[in-house]
Amino acid sequence: MQGGKAGPSREFWNGRRVLVVGNTGFKGAWLGLWLRRLGANVIGLSLPPPTTPSLFALAGLADLVPTDRVDIRDAVAVRTTLRDQRPEFVFHLAAQSLVRPSYREPVETYATNVMGTVHVLEAVRATPTVRGVIVVTSDKCYENREWPWAYRETEPMGGHDPYSSSKGCAELVTAAYRRSFLTEIGVASVRAGNVIGGGDWADDRLLPDCMRALAAGEAIAIRNPHAVRPWQHVLDPLCGYLVLAERLAGDPADFSDAWNFGPAEDDARPVAWIAERIVAQWGDGARWFHACTDAPHEADSLKVDASKARRHLGWAPRLRLEEALAWTVEWHRCLTAGQSPRALTDRQIARYSECMA
Repeated sequence: MQGGKAGPSREFWNGRRVLVVGNTGFKGAWLGLWLRRLGANVIGLSLPPPTTPSLFALAGLADLVPTDRVDIRDAVAVRTTLRDQRPEFVFHLAAQSLVRPSYREPVETYATNVMGTVHVLEAVRATPTVRGVIVVTSDKCYENREWPWAYRETEPMGGHDPYSSSKGCAELVTAAYRRSFLTEIGVASVRAGNVIGGGDWADDRLLPDCMRALAAGEAIAIRNPHAVRPWQHVLDPLCGYLVLAERLAGDPADFSDAWNFGPAEDDARPVAWIAERIVAQWGDGARWFHACTDAPHEADSLKVDASKARRHLGWAPRLRLEEALAWTVEWHRCLTAGQSPRALTDRQIARYSECMA
């Protein structure tokens, strides 16, 4: 673990009223638990958990975070929740978040990721208590040219598949609202790499697929072993989102922008490299194989440049990829051994926070 980097302030978040849109998802559950540890009054707006099992359910977050069961495609319901809950800060994480399902359901993907973002920002526009908004998109929002260097925030938006292009559209929507309507508050969009960590059971994602196979004693099937992705533990980008939200409150004019939160350059690794490390850390005869499938197009190479966040926010990733993988495997092995999911998650947040002191 690397120390000495900027982290969220308990003094700032204690008592703040925070709405997490999409709080029943993997990242939303981790964010809700972290905000609770910081003393925030956390409210959720979300559909039921997207997977079974889910971190939200296993960690008992329904008892900790009051959640309105709202589909962000319902503009009236979203606006009603913000009006009634009166948050100071909004983290918008709700999305159709996978590439392959976007080929099967493109209309739903655009309705959720584009118009859902419009609905959230319109609701913010009608809620005078809001001081800052973080819209979470994706590293896939960029027009991917399969080049070997990392994408910067100034690169053009694009996307080959419906998911990626919907995230590019969400970025454009956020920029338009920031410039046209939400000029008096802090509005930022954030683009992270491929996040990993305990409690992710989504389909068609490398680490969840690996954990499911290993827990069942099966070999891991890898679709595209040569694809390069910017892997990072979920706590690294969440740390960046929290620090950015604090800056938005203090100086919205300077920090309302798009921000990358990616890993170190050499932590963008091929899928096969990840599979080898997971197998080695799991032990017990774990193995993987290349499963040749007729899959739809996915990018072969993708990296993001987070030098802007390093320079202007004092943020940097704390966990190197080897550590991030070890923490993920440890979380799932401890879960298999019967340990409490909430305690596991809280313990890793506390461990991560140690280097902020």
